[in-house]
This record gives sequence, structure tokens and C-alpha cells, in this order.
Amino acid sequence: MLLGVYPLITAILYVVFPLTQEWQIWQRTLVIAPLMVSIMIWGLIPGVQRMFRGFLNPTVR
Repeated sequence: MLLGVYPLITAILYVVFPLTQEWQIWQRTLVIAPLMVSIMIWGLIPGVQRMFRGFLNPTVR
């Protein structure tokens, strides 16, 4: 999960920081956190689950 989250949060920071230079850190976090959670719930986590389906749900023999 870290391999997906780290580049995602880095990309979001590169986009948000130039637009919010005068904002305080709590205001930036207020924008970044919902973006991060939404992308993780509807994109990253389902993708990781699909990729590791065999490992996460092995068939019982």
C-alpha cells in the first residue's frame, strides 16, 4: 500500500502547494486529506486488491 500511497500524496502535494502558498498547514491538510482518502477508496485500494487477489484470497484445497 505504501508503494501506492507515497507517489499519490507526493503528486497531490505538488499540485496543491503552488495553489495554496499563503495558506496555513491546517488549511492545506483540509484540502489534501479528502482528496487522498477519495483516491485511495475508489482507486488505489481496489487496484491493490485486484493485483493481489490470489494472495489475499487463496483457494482452499
